[in-house]
Amino acid sequence: MKKKISLIGAGQIGGTLAHLIALKELADVVLFDVAEGIAKGKALDIAQSSGVSGSKINLIGTNNYKDIKNSDVIIITAGVPRKPGMTRDDLLGINLKIIKEVAEGIKNNSPNSFVICITNPLDVIVMALQKYSGLPHNMVVGMAGILDSSRFKYFLSKQLDIPVNKINSLVLGGHGDTMVPMLEQTEIDGVSLSKFLKDGKIDKKKLEEIVDRTRKGGAEIVKFLQKGSAFYAPAASGVEMAESYLKDQKKQLPCAVYLQGEYGVKNLYAGVPVIIGASGVEKIIELKLSDEEKKSFHQSIKAVEDLFSAAKKIDTNLN
Repeated sequence: MKKKISLIGAGQIGGTLAHLIALKELADVVLFDVAEGIAKGKALDIAQSSGVSGSKINLIGTNNYKDIKNSDVIIITAGVPRKPGMTRDDLLGINLKIIKEVAEGIKNNSPNSFVICITNPLDVIVMALQKYSGLPHNMVVGMAGILDSSRFKYFLSKQLDIPVNKINSLVLGGHGDTMVPMLEQTEIDGVSLSKFLKDGKIDKKKLEEIVDRTRKGGAEIVKFLQKGSAFYAPAASGVEMAESYLKDQKKQLPCAVYLQGEYGVKNLYAGVPVIIGASGVEKIIELKLSDEEKKSFHQSIKAVEDLFSAAKKIDTNLN
């Protein structure tokens, strides 16, 4: 039986997700948006490209939550994107209201789905989504670490002139300016990054610039675009998570998941490496962090906690 992916939000990320899913023939697609015309128009446009791509999936656009019924996967991009000068945190009040409606729609129509959240500020929104919807923690995850890691690997590959697929690294913590690229865990063509530093193939200052550019990766794109934020790389990252779940690939991916004591963090969503398979989040991988990484990770966790406290002031139901 063909799988079904519902995309909540038919903006730039939603439309790109629909296109990528169609090209991969991963599942039938329901593109939902409160602006019905946008969802219907994009779904029809992508469907009309099937004569070229040969893709054999069904796409529909809708503004009715009933159409997401019995989805295998739901990917949420609904919300306001960042504007120049706006932090991810500025979005909090607006996007909390939106996510509350989305959570209701999912709870009432497709409560057994694997739900991937991309809406910013990511860690707090995914936490609110889980609380509002009441879905099990292992079935509600946030997409951030894959995107942040992909940016970090890309910048390193450009600096070192080494193909990006030869770089193995990951970014943990909250999806914000305190995210933690794991330098000690980074390998380039099987060689540790610390060896590259020691051999003078990259210097500490350059590496710090790359880390900073990774943290501000989204803001850099917002600045260029002026009227929108990144969508190609976030969509590609969301599809990787959906595919690992649908095909039970059990890939190890950095995602924002609910921690219950792992990494010394309790009752909070944050980015760590996990295994995603047919049961959702099947395992949280605990890496041995250096003292420096531990310190940075806990700084990042504190930023997420502070923002969640701000969310609880906006909506006391989150307490």
